[in-house]
Amino acid sequence: MTQILNTRPDGTELPGWVPDAARHYLSHIEMGHPIRALARTAECHASTILRQIRRLETRRDDPLVDDALDVLGQVSRCKTHPMQEPVAMNNSAQPMMPDDETLTSEAQRILRRLRETGALLAVAAEMDKGVVVRNGPEGAQTRTAVVDRCVAQAMALNGWIATDGEGRILRYHITAAGRNALEDMLAKATPEALGTEFCEEQTSFAATPPPAGALQKTARRLRYTLAESPLAALARRRDAHGAPFLSDNLVQAGERLREDFELAQMGEAVTQNWDRFLAPGGQGDSVSFEGSAPSAARARVGSALADLGPGLSDIVLRCCCYLEGLETAEKRLGWSARSGKIVLRIALMRLRKHYVETLGPGSAMIG
Repeated sequence: MTQILNTRPDGTELPGWVPDAARHYLSHIEMGHPIRALARTAECHASTILRQIRRLETRRDDPLVDDALDVLGQVSRCKTHPMQEPVAMNNSAQPMMPDDETLTSEAQRILRRLRETGALLAVAAEMDKGVVVRNGPEGAQTRTAVVDRCVAQAMALNGWIATDGEGRILRYHITAAGRNALEDMLAKATPEALGTEFCEEQTSFAATPPPAGALQKTARRLRYTLAESPLAALARRRDAHGAPFLSDNLVQAGERLREDFELAQMGEAVTQNWDRFLAPGGQGDSVSFEGSAPSAARARVGSALADLGPGLSDIVLRCCCYLEGLETAEKRLGWSARSGKIVLRIALMRLRKHYVETLGPGSAMIG
């Protein structure tokens, strides 16, 4: 019986995220299996397999899709010719595709960014990473996230992102399939992985942390699927002189903190309890993951919040990281109405100063 491509050269399974259409395409193109044989194995009509193959061939005009199929095609060639060295799978120019866990965590982070109004993913042919940028007031662009090219390739192959243009720098937007995939991922994700806040109603992060066992009772899911973050909404407002209420530098500082915060939730320490870190004398969780990207991001977030101190760190953490609206944050912190935006701007000024002093000029930029 014809076997649809589903293994690596070492015998392990391909990532589960690889679409069936891509497996059929590679089995036919790279391994030479007849379409009717593939249809019998997949228990569908031969015309269905033919349409999938033709559709994938057309989509190879997209560089990310073409690269993804090239990488996966090396697997099939190694499978067809076992004596062939699978060196290209570890070649830096053709990185191995991400596993299921990596793609899920990274896709959640990037697709959430792409759902924001005016956001797109820019990918250059010669770069191994892509950047998510968001159009702001008066045409200004804010960099909000960085993604590995192999992750972008997997997202494009699944149809979660698509591009309409051509050129040296391609711009990708989220598709309807990407929005549906994001909703499915978020529905299956744990509250900790979504950045759930652990605190009692009307309790500041600077207060004494809740007792053990209270985290599950007070955990609540926040507004993680916003088309616009609270910071972006505030950046559109004008002050009494008609100037933007938040300058580009302040927006970049807030977005840098959010990116580090989301990166810090990945890996093994997804249950990092930031309210414990902000408690007087607290140092956060004692778990250490030296040398990992999440630990580096966790250290940057911890340093920034410690520098801001109670009060300023509260409003920044709520609005920039947990995506609480200003009115909600004011209510939960017990502040007077319309005071939050002033405190948030002061906090972002202090945060910007922290990044300049610790990481150097331009440090608020992501990537």
